[in-house]
Amino acid sequence: MFFRMGCLVAAFSGLATLALANPETWRTEWPKTDFSRTSVENWAEILSGGPPRDGIPALDDPAFIAVSEETRIGAREPVITVALAGAPPRAYPIRYLTWHEIVNDVVAGVPIAVTFCPLCNSGITFDRRVGDRVLSFGVSGKLRNSDMVMYDRQTESWWQQALGAAIVGEMTGTELATLPTWMESWAQFTARHPEGLVMAEPGWRRAYGQNPYRKYDSSSRPFLYNGEMPPHGIAPLMRVVRVGARAWPLSRFEATTQITEAGVTISWTEGQASALDSAEIGRGREVGTIRVRDAAGRDVPHDVLFAFAFQAFWPEGTWMIGR
Repeated sequence: MFFRMGCLVAAFSGLATLALANPETWRTEWPKTDFSRTSVENWAEILSGGPPRDGIPALDDPAFIAVSEETRIGAREPVITVALAGAPPRAYPIRYLTWHEIVNDVVAGVPIAVTFCPLCNSGITFDRRVGDRVLSFGVSGKLRNSDMVMYDRQTESWWQQALGAAIVGEMTGTELATLPTWMESWAQFTARHPEGLVMAEPGWRRAYGQNPYRKYDSSSRPFLYNGEMPPHGIAPLMRVVRVGARAWPLSRFEATTQITEAGVTISWTEGQASALDSAEIGRGREVGTIRVRDAAGRDVPHDVLFAFAFQAFWPEGTWMIGR
């Protein structure tokens, strides 16, 4: 989300023009945001990512089609799977989330926000209910530790996507409930859910299926990140499986396809392409599919994000390096 839409890669040559955060300069654009309430200690952590507020347009109440009707999505392309009791499983393709980052939807009566931050590879689904309020979310155009800052349209509070927590405004300190969804390949979703639904292509003019972050997950450093790098020699853009405040580097799955530790079983299955590698998402290098289950076999909320983001947001977290 750090580029102008339609010419994303150009931003790498213009880092010096991106402004540091300054609440005084934002009050015109954000008149409803209470900047006196915040959990952010250093405003300089928040940067403009390039696009303005809603320059990356979140989606609301998307249309869905039957799996059997879908012809655009490649077999290895990643989708976020939402399987809630009382509704057919739904696939939210990363080919769309790459360009929109947030989908506000309702599944089985539950208002949800399906989110994807390409710069952190963080794909999380939240329950949009906070007490008796139902929030809807947009993309602020801001980044903190290279992670998307969302905002809610009701109070215009700012929310850290990786944390699901409000960091600026009236809702500061509030956390959204995370739902047990996961990212898998289109082929894996359709094999298990032939009667499922998939989000239809949005009506925006975007290069859906193309990756504007070409070779990003092979970079040596993350974009717009000046924080501490991961310990133990872990590469900053290595994917890790985060469950709570623990992180398992995907390098551990080079020797096994299943790890049982800390009360969860994490499995890895071949078949999913990286959305942040080749120009065409479906041709990305193999990264595999992660599922996390508890001792009773139930899916557990988790995220598969880059190691630098875990270090940034869980500096006191536990690295499950298997030594």
